[in-house]
Amino acid sequence: MTTVRVALGARSYDVVIEAGGLARAGAWLQPLSRGRTMAIVTDENVRPHLATLQTALNAAGVASEAIVLPPGEGSKSWATLEALTDRLLDLGVERGDHVIALGGGVIGDLVGFACSMLKRGCGFVQVPTTLLAQVDSSVGGKTAINTRAGKNLVGAFHQPALVLIDPQVLDTLPPRDLRAGYAEVVKYGLIDDPEFFAWCEGNAAALLAGDPDARAYAIAHAVAAKARIVGADERETTGTRALLNLGHTFGHALEAEAGFSDRLLHGEGVAAGMALAYGFSAAQGLAPVADAERVAAHLRAVGLPDSAASAGIDANGTALVAHMLHDKKMDAGTLPFLLTRGIGRTYLDKTVDLDAVAAYLDAQRR
Repeated sequence: MTTVRVALGARSYDVVIEAGGLARAGAWLQPLSRGRTMAIVTDENVRPHLATLQTALNAAGVASEAIVLPPGEGSKSWATLEALTDRLLDLGVERGDHVIALGGGVIGDLVGFACSMLKRGCGFVQVPTTLLAQVDSSVGGKTAINTRAGKNLVGAFHQPALVLIDPQVLDTLPPRDLRAGYAEVVKYGLIDDPEFFAWCEGNAAALLAGDPDARAYAIAHAVAAKARIVGADERETTGTRALLNLGHTFGHALEAEAGFSDRLLHGEGVAAGMALAYGFSAAQGLAPVADAERVAAHLRAVGLPDSAASAGIDANGTALVAHMLHDKKMDAGTLPFLLTRGIGRTYLDKTVDLDAVAAYLDAQRR
């Protein structure tokens, strides 16, 4: 078992990483139950893990009530948020209670947002069941839903009380979802850790094939990296936390063009977005071309897209930049970009010419 502390003063919490930990979750959750029934929010794809969690809670003397939602990005909506909050209120959830979010990034984001508002803020626990959620979205307190204008544009910072990660649940994850989650693993190497990127190049195949040691190492390393960044800049006010958005400006534009659907998973969009960020940086003379090619080659090697075309998107640069203008990082009419000076040397650039971005994207279509 590995425990990573997210140090945020009064809002600090632990991320517990333990193989087989889902079956022992009752020991961690019983102290948060206050002798009351705990609500578990999950989706249809996670029902087998729901049974394991409820059995663990029952063994610890904790009653539970499950709310099962439809899977997919479509659940990160106003309609589902309203239905969920009404259901939690029907269950009598109090401000001092903790709701359990069991699932991937969609469930974690949705439940966290609902709990940020319910009774003006109740507690919640993240129990992530996808690689993407385990290494990224379950840690750090960003919660949101999608709107017609774009992805994650309505939300709140609301930290969980605890994050429980069981790497063994990844054994049931479809290969495509596992690869999509891997994009958020390798991201940490590309941000500021070239040694970890080199580790990823040598160990990604084993991780994706199910090697438990590779998975445990990657998850613990990624969580520790995110905890460090979040601890330094919880609400993205200094620019440090913005580094975690590497690939997301390009990637969210691709997702928007795909209608925020299973046509392009979030991690796939991030992968293509990171390759585009590196490629654009190289095209602008900011980063070595060899580094951009190395990143793209690695993403291709693990079966992830490294361009808009390989992500199945055939939109011109103007259309993609139009999506970017809805990015939540817009500041006084300026869109900051995460660019790079080389592998592990990501930085925030507030001077990017959007016409140059559109021209670069158009050039990639030829």
